Amino acid sequence: MATEIILLEKVEKLGQMGEIVNVKPGYARNFLLPQGKALRATKGNIAYFEAEKKTLEANNKKKADEASKVSKKLDGKTIKLIRAASEAGHLYGSVNSRDITEAVEASCGVKVERSQVEMNQNFKEIGLFDVAIALHPEVKSIVTLNIARTEDEAAEQQKLGRALIASETEHMHEAAMDEAAKEELLDDSAIEAEKATAEAEAQAAAEDAEKAARAAAETESTDASEEE
Repeated sequence: MATEIILLEKVEKLGQMGEIVNVKPGYARNFLLPQGKALRATKGNIAYFEAEKKTLEANNKKKADEASKVSKKLDGKTIKLIRAASEAGHLYGSVNSRDITEAVEASCGVKVERSQVEMNQNFKEIGLFDVAIALHPEVKSIVTLNIARTEDEAAEQQKLGRALIASETEHMHEAAMDEAAKEELLDDSAIEAEKATAEAEAQAAAEDAEKAARAAAETESTDASEEE
């Protein structure tokens, strides 16, 4: 049997402040009532709401205005999260609401509650994902999660505006390997040039020594002829 309640604030997909609606007993008992978002729609509670309506509306507006100020610090921001993942982009683990609140605070200096992060399930892939943060029933900010394996990959995803697929990641890796190979080739060329120079110098020294030996032999031969 449904439970009839009166809303004390706007509840998405349910109603506005002051509306009387029917909800499942568990939803009322476990969430709406303990969170102070509603009261059971008894005659006494309805009378209380009518008497306090102006005060409740004023308090709600004040909270909404404060949330709007905070929203300006968050809305449209990109939140970077570096995580270990496979070549195909599957995370070793996942990104949950706690990870997001911690990253938001570290990146934007704004503290949000896990319950304010609207997500149906944890993120298990690299890529760019828009996430809504409900700072108030009437105020939401949209941030973009940039989940990547490295800082370079995050920068590339941000530039492309989408996730890097495996082939593109491999291309980046191959490009880096090619660059390293070029440097190694240059090093090898320098070593070969040094070896060639050393060999040439050794050959020149040997030729000089051979010439000197011949000259000495010719001198000795001349001296011997003169003595005879």
